[in-house]
Amino acid sequence: MLTQEQKQQFSEILEELGQTLDISKGQYETAVRSYMAVGNQLSKEGSVLAPYKPEILPQGSFLLGTMIQPVNENDDLDIDLVCKLTGKQPSWTQYNLKQKVGDQLKENEVYRKMLKKEGRRCWTLEYSDSANYHMDILPSIVDSGYQTILEMAFSSNDLTDLNKLVIRITDKNRDDYFFENNHKLWLKCNPFGYGKWFSVQASLDLTKRITLGESIKPVPQYQKDKLPLQRVVQILKRHRDLMFNGDEDKPISIIITTLAARAYQKETSILEALLNVIERMHLFILEKFDPESGKMIKWIGNPVNAEENFADKWKEAPKKQINFYKWLEAVKADVRNALNQKDKGLHSVMESLKSPFGEKSVSLAFANYGEKQLQLRKAGGLKMAGITGMIGSVGKTSITQHTNFGAKKDQ
Repeated sequence: MLTQEQKQQFSEILEELGQTLDISKGQYETAVRSYMAVGNQLSKEGSVLAPYKPEILPQGSFLLGTMIQPVNENDDLDIDLVCKLTGKQPSWTQYNLKQKVGDQLKENEVYRKMLKKEGRRCWTLEYSDSANYHMDILPSIVDSGYQTILEMAFSSNDLTDLNKLVIRITDKNRDDYFFENNHKLWLKCNPFGYGKWFSVQASLDLTKRITLGESIKPVPQYQKDKLPLQRVVQILKRHRDLMFNGDEDKPISIIITTLAARAYQKETSILEALLNVIERMHLFILEKFDPESGKMIKWIGNPVNAEENFADKWKEAPKKQINFYKWLEAVKADVRNALNQKDKGLHSVMESLKSPFGEKSVSLAFANYGEKQLQLRKAGGLKMAGITGMIGSVGKTSITQHTNFGAKKDQ
């Protein structure tokens, strides 16, 4: 059983771990400058797209604030973006719109060299090795007034009318890809509705509130502070990445994020949030009858699209389902193991976390934690946590600052 002091200490360590997983302010600002430049290319004077006010906005983990550094330093960050156009020429089909976006990118010599093969729904720009990221750009159509609706939606906790945030996208696997010119019949997608839902799930009634509203502004600012749910998702994704490094059948991020958000119960402690989330995630995996196979299948519903099952690939590739449950049991065991080291001291806790969460990240997290404790001690604010002997910023006995000039410095 953990004491309150131990719980707080573990939470502070997990916060430090989350911060080591964050993309840096420099990486964030470089990505924003890059996608704003793409927007400028698409909307430049003379562009056939210019009348429809192309705008690039983040979606996915870049929008949710749950992006993490790749396990391997040389791997790319995957940045998901929406190219939002307000209306289109009446005759344009999905194919036409997709090609117009691609053609406008190709007009720029730099982007022409960076542009990879056309994807099912996106165009991908591969940035240089020094930048270490690529951008998936999703062409989409919205109706007039959409931006106002979007900004209003992110300024409150109201989850009604999320359907108003739906966008229409191109999909070259659809039968109507080459001939359907009525965009209201194109495939629906709601990345901003999902972002709003996640924002409400993550929000806390605190004086200092963190919302995702900043992310939908034309020039979003980097946010270092994260809510407990955001940190939990980052930590879970890192565990997944290390356990299934390179395995295409690993649990996908949208499933981890959705189940974590459903399981989260507004805990303000990162440790308590993590423990409750991993114990409750399975409760939100439903079973539904599948008329195609005549069998019951696992169902992880999209919270902003009742018809979409995030676990739809589990039916075609059973290994994905097996791996998800293996991962969930593994993360529970690894977290329990770390907590069981509490009486052996911080070094044992640190060693137990290295394998499941990464040696470099864990070592850096503990170094940063130790530095902050040192600063607290110098300021006279450090306490000894009663019988446990664990050190934290709360406790019973103040530690007097002292300097032992006779001690040899650590090398």
